[in-house]
Amino acid sequence: MAHSFSELQSQLQPQWGDFDDDRSGGDDLSHRSEGCDLLVVPSLSLDQGQMDLVAGVHHYEERQLFSLIRLRHPGVRAVYVTSKLLPELVVDAVLELLPGVPASHARRRLHLFDTDDASPRPLTEKLLERPALLGRIRELLRPGRSFMTCFNVTPLEKRLSERLQIPLLGTDPALGYWGSKAGSRELFRRCAVPHPPGSGLVHTLDALTEATATLWEDQPSLERVVVKLNEGFSGEGNAPLDLRPLELAGTGSAERRRRLRQALGALAMPPPHWLELLRDQGALVEAWLSGGEALSSPSVQGNIHPGGRVEVLSTHEQVLGGVSGQTYLGCRFPADATYRDALMRHGLAVGEALAAEGALERFAVDFVARRYGEHWDLQAIEVNLRKGGTTHPYMALRYATNGRIDPISGAFRSPTGQALFYTATDNLCDQRLRGLLPIDLIDIVAAAGLHFDPAELSGSVFHLLGCLSQFGKLGMTCIGHSAEEAAHIYNATTERLIAGAEALRR
Repeated sequence: MAHSFSELQSQLQPQWGDFDDDRSGGDDLSHRSEGCDLLVVPSLSLDQGQMDLVAGVHHYEERQLFSLIRLRHPGVRAVYVTSKLLPELVVDAVLELLPGVPASHARRRLHLFDTDDASPRPLTEKLLERPALLGRIRELLRPGRSFMTCFNVTPLEKRLSERLQIPLLGTDPALGYWGSKAGSRELFRRCAVPHPPGSGLVHTLDALTEATATLWEDQPSLERVVVKLNEGFSGEGNAPLDLRPLELAGTGSAERRRRLRQALGALAMPPPHWLELLRDQGALVEAWLSGGEALSSPSVQGNIHPGGRVEVLSTHEQVLGGVSGQTYLGCRFPADATYRDALMRHGLAVGEALAAEGALERFAVDFVARRYGEHWDLQAIEVNLRKGGTTHPYMALRYATNGRIDPISGAFRSPTGQALFYTATDNLCDQRLRGLLPIDLIDIVAAAGLHFDPAELSGSVFHLLGCLSQFGKLGMTCIGHSAEEAAHIYNATTERLIAGAEALRR
């Protein structure tokens, strides 16, 4: 008889929540001797409008290749599914970074499948349409020793878990509220984590107008607010509104609301159909945090293991941009040491609250930090209940260096104790890179000596290679022994790639 999703989830083993091969630590390794089977379904299961905003969206499925770090354990087998078949060069470039195991040994334990469908739809949706393919995948997975991991978990992934009859290492979509904008604010209140003044969830333009007017009336010094769709992704559901041109202070209540409604109706939210999304998922308005002598956008990432243990994994400085200045472009690791400890404490508190609700696996909390003299003011702005843009760079660092995070300082150290840093991006975009094949990129970087060197523990690791030729778009993680060295490697790699691409056209 087929098991329900909740019954399948009860089969998850505590050790499956750790992507590290912990052969060097612990005194009970018996549970690892037989290994396990890992099914990776790196589907961006998002609103179609949000997916349409991402150039080369199905190539983002490459980012979870770094989850193959589990193949360091010789008893682990992995099944990796994508929309289109991954080129061998892309797979080999990742496996060759695996420390402690021959790439050929890992490759024998890796099985690649694809749906042969490059349409901009969630991979999981494509899989559910292909029962014969699901049958071939299921034949490879050992009952009781297999689990699935995804980028994010929606009802689609829940259905796939039940179809394949294997548990899913991720949060039940029934708990998705805690990863929404409204749910985030509720968690912050519960955990006493500082966060900006803001409204509750509303579903109409009139209600959003009233919420914005009330927020300003409570704080008439506010110059800007930000409107957030409740289920926005990567900043694409956020839009700032400058209140200064509206001259609200010199108006009565009715006129104030008329001006606000007109401005909100013309808001430049990235999804063009955002008013429909307002009705369907709701939105809220928050005070836009400004001021101070310096401003940054740090974040903290954690992992909730089966059984409820919460682990703080990393901290980052996020690089934001785009039309609204709210779109995630890249990151630097780790976050500023001045407030890193506070980030980790807040992240642990939120993670424990999420674990109490039944959440699993990756989560992150984004903040705004403002400096006033020697003091930094940290304000939490949202929780993400999924893997995100900072997940794969950190996994690349773990994957390539065999190092570990210091749980006290939040610094990352190699096995010899050397501190390591990186600068990373998903959005190195330049039209001069269009037409480059992955092999061309490898040639350029190798000739420049900028590829990752496992002896020196520095250099560039690449992802999103499938986006390169068509879109001139690339992802990379540039690792160095200091923040300055990581930034230098990033800039040097960018310059040499563009120069190399131009040279090939001469």
